[in-house]
Amino acid sequence: FDYFFGPISSRNFVSRMKVAAVVALLAGVATAFAPQKEAVRSTTSLASFENELGAQEPLGFWDPLGMVNGVDQARFDRLRYVEIKHGRIAMLAVLGHITTTAGIHLKGNIDYSGTAFSDIKTGIAGLSQIPTEGLLQIVAFIGFLELVVMKDKGNGEFVGDFRNGFLPEWDTFPEDVKMQKRAIELNNGRAAQMGILGLMVHEMLTGEPYVINELLGYHTV
Repeated sequence: FDYFFGPISSRNFVSRMKVAAVVALLAGVATAFAPQKEAVRSTTSLASFENELGAQEPLGFWDPLGMVNGVDQARFDRLRYVEIKHGRIAMLAVLGHITTTAGIHLKGNIDYSGTAFSDIKTGIAGLSQIPTEGLLQIVAFIGFLELVVMKDKGNGEFVGDFRNGFLPEWDTFPEDVKMQKRAIELNNGRAAQMGILGLMVHEMLTGEPYVINELLGYHTV
């Protein structure tokens, strides 16, 4: 960082990391929902998607932005793929946030200078305490998961099926049980996306991620 940007303070580093995180988030959203180039684009009736997985009580089929109006099955599957993947990432994020807030951390130190994992703050505030090398390792690990692990290698049973030969017990479930489990994952992912976004926004506004705790006078950070 010093080579490219000159000496920077920890406060400036955190600010730049926040800006980078926002830019990365916006870029990911833009990529996920960018129009796909297709030689032939056939349209599909909106009614074709009203019985898809995820259209259930209490809202039923709910598409207030009209993102699937007139799109074909391939485009719908692409949006569903992105939704499932983002939901899984958000569930891991919420779980990690809750776990570290509860005081559960890895043993040992995160660097050679003696910074313990337990010293790292929860949420966005912890970015300033992670060494640059640590952040690069995190980015590299995420890239490895994205490019090698979390992808359909051609034998997926449905959109978002990344088993690739693992979890053979899945094939023993009846079809109705499979649909139920997929619906649970989809809805938990939707809730987690809203949840982690709320934690991040509230932390940036007040410094306290958990609204209820703050209202009750119990501060977690």
